[in-house]
Order: sequence, then C-alpha cells, then structure tokens
Amino acid sequence: MAEMIVIKLGTASITNDGGKLNVDNLQKVVADVAALHRQGLNIVLVSSGAVGNGRAFLKNYKGTTQERKAAAAVGNPILINKYAEAFAKHDIIIAQTLLERWHFSNRKHFLQLRDTVEALWENKIIPIANENDVVSDLEIRFSDNDHLATLLAAGFGASKLLIGSSVEGILDHEGQVIREIADPEETMKSFVKDEKSSMGLGGMATKLSYASLAARLGIQATIFGLKGETPIINAYNGEVGSKFKAGESSKDARSMWLASGSLASGCIEVDKGAKEALINRKSLLQVGITAIERAFNQGEIVEIRHKHKQIAVGIAKISSKDVKVGEKENNLVVIHANNLVVI
Repeated sequence: MAEMIVIKLGTASITNDGGKLNVDNLQKVVADVAALHRQGLNIVLVSSGAVGNGRAFLKNYKGTTQERKAAAAVGNPILINKYAEAFAKHDIIIAQTLLERWHFSNRKHFLQLRDTVEALWENKIIPIANENDVVSDLEIRFSDNDHLATLLAAGFGASKLLIGSSVEGILDHEGQVIREIADPEETMKSFVKDEKSSMGLGGMATKLSYASLAARLGIQATIFGLKGETPIINAYNGEVGSKFKAGESSKDARSMWLASGSLASGCIEVDKGAKEALINRKSLLQVGITAIERAFNQGEIVEIRHKHKQIAVGIAKISSKDVKVGEKENNLVVIHANNLVVI
C-alpha cells in the first residue's frame, strides 16, 4: 500500500491578518502537495481558514459561537473553491471532507470514513478535511485542526504528520528552531508559551502536544513554517522545522484507531498499581480508579491517566455512573485488557 501522510495547515499560515487567503502561500502549498501526490503518496490535507475567510462578511463580528458557525458556513465554500481552482492547474481533483468527533468515536463509522477516503485515493483525488464547525459546538470550543489531523494520522496509519505553522518550528530562548524534539514535555515547559493567534484556535503548545502523541504512536511529526520555495516538500524530507522522531509502534490498525479516538472521549485517573497492571496488559479494575475526570457511557472511548499523564486508552465495559470510586472490595472490570492500548 502507498505511503500515507497528513498535512495540516493552520489559519495563520495561509491567510493574512484580515482573514483573506494568502495567495502566494496557497500556491506554494498546492504545488508541493501536487508534487508529493505525483510521487504516489496518499495524502489528506487538513486545512483551517473557513472561519477566517467568512468572518469579514459578518457585521460587527465578535467571535461568539453562533458567529463562528455563520462565518464557517460562508467561508467553507470560499476556501474549498480556492483550493479546487489551485489544484485544477495541476490537473488534480479535490474532495471536501467535513468531519466531527463521532466519525472517530465509533468503530463502524470510522471504517466507513476510511473506506470513503480510500476510494478517493484510488481515483487520484485528494481529500481536504476540516472540522464541521457549522453544526458542532464541541469542536469550536474545545478542539482544533491539530487535533483532527492527529486523529486522521493515527487512525489511517500515516507515516508522517506535517503541521504547518505561522512560525518555522518550536523556538528556543534565542529564537532558533529546535530541529529535533527529544523530550516534548520538557520542551513545552521551557520554551512554549500557550498563546493563540488572532485567527486560529490552537497555540504552539497544542501543536507540540499533538505532535508528541503522534510520535508516541509511531508517526514522525514535524512542525514547520511556509518560508522558502518548497516548504512542505522540505518538511517531508526532514530538512526544515522541528521534528518529533517516531517511536517504536507495533500496534495493529484497530489499536491505532482506538488510540486516536481517545482524544475525544471520557477520562479516568488511576493509581500506581493500576498503571503497572495496564503496562503488564491487564484489565482496568474499579479498585484502581481514583477519579472520573470526564464522564463516559458504556462502549465509549476512555483516556486513562496516572498523575494527569496519559498512559492508555480503552473502550469502557460499563458507564462511569456505575463506577464507585474508592470501592476497594469489588474488582469490577471497567475496561477489559482486550480493549486497551497502552500509549
């Protein structure tokens, strides 16, 4: 099967301060993606910019949830038409793919999504994905396209995740790009200020967090800027940006999907004993749970943490309302070992 990559472009990287598309950057992006496409790569392009393109058409725009929905409704067709025009110059057809979290939280729905995207690839069509901001409050408030790109990369088994930014990568105190991120957590503490651009939802800390998760799942991730003639090709070849080396991963397709889906689900905090049991491929028992951070229903994906650090994900056997935190005598199975993935 052909190599698969996900390329994510943030709002600030392809628009100007007024929210309109930066034509020069768009042309560079499309030319690079077209070149990689001709090499035989299966590509998903995740592009922000719909809200930025649409907000100029709303009077007295203040950025409320409903205004963002309205701006996305206006901006989505503008954005996709610009991409269609640009790719047509390279004789490439594109397809719009608007996604929500439920596409990843249910295995059946995810497989339907995967089959659809693979049909596009078979016909040499490049899918351009974006969050469906028009109908989904949750994505607007709590997520961004770094999140979506990581879900796609993990769920589809991508070899690389390329995250385009308005800056050239993760910068140190001297403003120099850190070419390889060996310890993402220390880098986040030392160098990154979680500031959001005026146009996008995500900050650099968010990009670092998702790139780090992708690397733990065996995907090489790179955060890069759009300077130079061929920025995406350079990022693909590892010549620019900040690279997160892919970790060893022997996870099968179902486990990769499970791990990616965890980004959109409930959350449990566990004690040291439960952490050790999970590492040894044992089930999660009620006795090891110290807190329910986010509620969940039976069959939903749950993130498992120890000392607020993600250690595993799994499919809940029971609902969180049936979990009795602090119960030390009932060894109730909350997540079975067969439905667990240690991160």
